[in-house]
Amino acid sequence: MSGLSQPEMEGCRNLLGLVDNDEIMALCDTVTNRLVQPKDRQDAIRAILAYSQSVEELLKRKKVHREIIFKYLATQGVVIPPATEKHNLIQHAKDYWKKQSQLKLKATPEPVTKREDIRLFQKQQEKEDKKAEKVDFRRLGKEFCRWFFELLNSQNPLLGPPRDEWGPQHFWHDVKLRFYYNTVERNVVDYHGAEMVSLRLLSLVKEEFLFLSPNLDSHGLKCASSPHGLVMVGVAGTVHRGNTCLGIFEQIFGLIRCPFVENTWKIKFINLRIVGESSLTPGALQKPTVTFEPSDLEAFYNVVSLCGLEARPKGKQTVDSGSGDRALCARSEALLKKRELNLPLKH
Repeated sequence: MSGLSQPEMEGCRNLLGLVDNDEIMALCDTVTNRLVQPKDRQDAIRAILAYSQSVEELLKRKKVHREIIFKYLATQGVVIPPATEKHNLIQHAKDYWKKQSQLKLKATPEPVTKREDIRLFQKQQEKEDKKAEKVDFRRLGKEFCRWFFELLNSQNPLLGPPRDEWGPQHFWHDVKLRFYYNTVERNVVDYHGAEMVSLRLLSLVKEEFLFLSPNLDSHGLKCASSPHGLVMVGVAGTVHRGNTCLGIFEQIFGLIRCPFVENTWKIKFINLRIVGESSLTPGALQKPTVTFEPSDLEAFYNVVSLCGLEARPKGKQTVDSGSGDRALCARSEALLKKRELNLPLKH
């Protein structure tokens, strides 16, 4: 089921602004199954929007009263008879947001391409190409991993106040997270959209109190790049809670440079696998090692590019805050499964 579109997201955010604090907190508990503990009202609203799969699902909730939807539409200048039933009010809200989206599209001026603009673009592209040639991708991967894990781990309440702000701003809006875990049980869950992915990763350290310790030596970190500018970083490490080592993890990041901010890369996709110590071969944990070689990362990228990360093999759960589903390319499904089977770390 598709998530909320951008106009629906903004509209629902304004609508939820009319709901009382107690109702908002209760609604957040219902939508997230109490898996997210918001620190304030705005945090609760962000979680509600991220975990709602559709406008209908959200507005049909008992906590979203008919009067609230009516009042919101009235503030937007949508005149409706006061006796209108709730399901009709929901349809009016959807129609209003759809109309607003169409008006914005019409108001957007079409770009005018001039010869000077093309030359300027070509020169800029040449500069970017030269910069790309000079990029040390291993150094980039190491600096990225150091930044990412320090920031994520700092959100663990057992370690004191966060070092910096964690949130969806570090991800592309259509980011995908595939989360494998093999602890008490084995499971695979897909998360889609910047809000959903950032909240799920945050819950690992904030709610489950985990600490991910990456191994950044030559065996624990491997990098590769595609001709299109996607940089893939594979990293292995250990998982801790307090003074206890719970197991190991392996994580693959897909990074794309942000063209609007100098020296800034955002996360396009993540594959994360966590293996509990009870699922490992008996014996002491050695230094975690990435099992992927750079050529494997490149092959993985080719499958992702061909089929899209929206692909969801049968039997896998999907939590989506963004775009809809697409079928997995049959020709490449075997290669994806091979990569998944090879994903556990050497130990």
